[in-house]
Amino acid sequence: MPVTAERSTAPADATTLRRQELSDFLRSRRERISPEQVGLPEGGRRRTPGLRREEVAQLAGVGITWYTWLEQGRDINVSEQVLEAISRVLMLDGHERSHLFTLAGAALSDIETETSGLPDQIQLVLDGLTPYPASVTNGRYDVLAYNSSYTALYGDLAALPFDQRNTLWLAFTSKVVRDALVDWDEGTRRMVGQYRAAMAEHLGEPQWKCLINRLHEVSPEFAERWQRHDVMAPENCLKRYLHPELGLLRVNFTSFWLTPRMPLRAIVYTPADAETAEKLPLLATVTPRPLY
Repeated sequence: MPVTAERSTAPADATTLRRQELSDFLRSRRERISPEQVGLPEGGRRRTPGLRREEVAQLAGVGITWYTWLEQGRDINVSEQVLEAISRVLMLDGHERSHLFTLAGAALSDIETETSGLPDQIQLVLDGLTPYPASVTNGRYDVLAYNSSYTALYGDLAALPFDQRNTLWLAFTSKVVRDALVDWDEGTRRMVGQYRAAMAEHLGEPQWKCLINRLHEVSPEFAERWQRHDVMAPENCLKRYLHPELGLLRVNFTSFWLTPRMPLRAIVYTPADAETAEKLPLLATVTPRPLY
């Protein structure tokens, strides 16, 4: 009688899921690159679109067996140098490269490097602003630092990979964030317009274009707003959050620019009415909720 493996009913652990995502991601990126794009002859009829595994391995300077194992999601050690070579062959932009490094469990991503490069006193200031939610973001809306009140209000950012800790991305992809933003339609219109205006100085930088491409793939609503070509300047404003435990919160959204050259800003949420002033200290009792 042949022996068959029993299918486990236990949920896949995080490592298994990460390896599967790595496998799917590498295959999808490989299949979108034509041989001509990397200087190879087409080589007649191909059974699958894009590059073959052996071609990626050859161009990256790694063994075909090793690359096959990597794309299959096997448990192997991956160096930063090899990931950089694969990134170049697959023509990954900044966010895709960051995503690859995150999935491979490798070195710091660009966004993580930017986060770790913040002065220690920035976090001390954010913590000192408690119970007011506060964060530091860059021009792309990446959240680089935050205090405990911010995650109690917004959600568990620490559970996300660095390339998803982006308020524009979360506004269009997280139902938790969308449900919390009472004025979601106006708020996202403003965010998209501000991003387009800021991007004018970064048109050649792949990190900026990558976020736009990713959002186009997952959100028709973002695509519709982006096509309007609206531009807006950053501004302080009133925001309304519907918190699942504390109810309606009305806060003043105030930006403080931190550096003259880099577009880093601290954002502080202060109470806009007496009821919210009473509720904000209660954020200390709230467990940050999952964003997905």
